[in-house]
Amino acid sequence: MNAPVNTAVQAKKPRLTTSAMIASIASEGQRTTAAPFGKALVELAAQRPEIVGLTADLAKYTDLHLFAQAYPDRFYQMGMAEQLLMGAAGGMAKEGLVPFATTYAVFGTRRAYDFIHQVIAEENLNVKICCALPGLTTGYGPSHQATEDLAMMRGIPGLTIVDPCDALDIEQAVPQIAAHKGPVYMRLLRGQVPRVLDEVEGYRFELGKAKLLRDGADVLVISSGLLTMRALEVAQDLAADHIGVAVLHCPTIKPLDEAAIVEAVRYQHRLVVVAENHSVIGGLGEAVASTLLRHRVQPAGFQLAGLPDAFLDAGALPTLHDRYGISREVLGTRIKTWLR
Repeated sequence: MNAPVNTAVQAKKPRLTTSAMIASIASEGQRTTAAPFGKALVELAAQRPEIVGLTADLAKYTDLHLFAQAYPDRFYQMGMAEQLLMGAAGGMAKEGLVPFATTYAVFGTRRAYDFIHQVIAEENLNVKICCALPGLTTGYGPSHQATEDLAMMRGIPGLTIVDPCDALDIEQAVPQIAAHKGPVYMRLLRGQVPRVLDEVEGYRFELGKAKLLRDGADVLVISSGLLTMRALEVAQDLAADHIGVAVLHCPTIKPLDEAAIVEAVRYQHRLVVVAENHSVIGGLGEAVASTLLRHRVQPAGFQLAGLPDAFLDAGALPTLHDRYGISREVLGTRIKTWLR
């Protein structure tokens, strides 16, 4: 069943038009970078001639058009054929190239799953699958909302999975996933992408590593993707109520940095909230729960702040974030309720 609409929050907000179905995830006035994935790939490809770009008719909407403009002889438009996209990428990898294949996450995972599993992953081919519109980052309804992509991809042996938070994460992840030998699935934020993590002193993306972005005595939020941005915002808000919120960012979903998670939970008895832009089924939340259970670590409390196990509504994106509990205001309210 869908989560109920938070009418108290919605009543304070203006009525939104259909253009808000594709609204930026950036807040008004927030610092952003345009097309960080495309720019980072163009820069890296200047040093790595074996890098090629492929897309299934979505170059502009995955920011791969910048690569196509810079390296037209290394760009391949595969048309609306995701299975062909993955099969061709696998073949190119066998010839020593490093393909970056882009599409929307729903199309890359649902329509091409068997080809990723059998053509790419089983042979450990060096293909980088970068997919836009992860989770609830579009209001176009279940056909475009990839709310279960992590659950699907976590089941593929040997596949590295990355869920970056912001433009900085993406810029630093691109050369690292290119250097990694083997298949990678990266959730892709595109367009005007917020810049958040450069405000955290000393932060750098490291493939396979979780990073403690801030500490706090009352709550530990373990998060990935855009929910790390939300967690940092909520931590700032709750500090005004004298609630200390720590944030552990896990940009690599697989392999998960279990040691960092266990260390963050074991030595402080506090509420643990796993916040993710994904269904509560099969994503980061269940991976963290499994980790804690296997290591016999018991937090003071444990809650999942993810998307419901449901086909989500279509509509204005800010409204849907309120409805399903991942907006700044509603997530903060949920955490305060869980602390009672």
